Amino acid sequence: MTTFTQVVLFTDTNGRARFREETIELSEGSPAARLSPPMPAGGLQLRQSPVGFRSEFHCTGTPQWLFVLQGQMEIGLQDGSTRVFGPGQHFYSADTLPEGAVFDPNVHGHWSRQVGDEPLVTVFVR
Repeated sequence: MTTFTQVVLFTDTNGRARFREETIELSEGSPAARLSPPMPAGGLQLRQSPVGFRSEFHCTGTPQWLFVLQGQMEIGLQDGSTRVFGPGQHFYSADTLPEGAVFDPNVHGHWSRQVGDEPLVTVFVR
């Protein structure tokens, strides 16, 4: 494998949250350990969400990677589509409010919730 598949949660030109997949070239390292070029990071934050957690529709304030460490996390979009991420899975959350827009929970953002019978533990990397 010489590429890494990155799931991206983004805001389209109509201000709606969408998912897409992009590839990141693993162009560094050795054949035994392929690496991407270094990416900037500004901080790391851990979160634990109890069984039953569910957010309202919201936008990501600052684009960030989200990695699921324990449990399962479901992300829902305005169009009714959802994706579930489990331990070891990740996505890049760049679903930000379009410049100049006023947040409208009927148009913008996504919701998230804990799924299953164990708390959700995630790490955010900005």
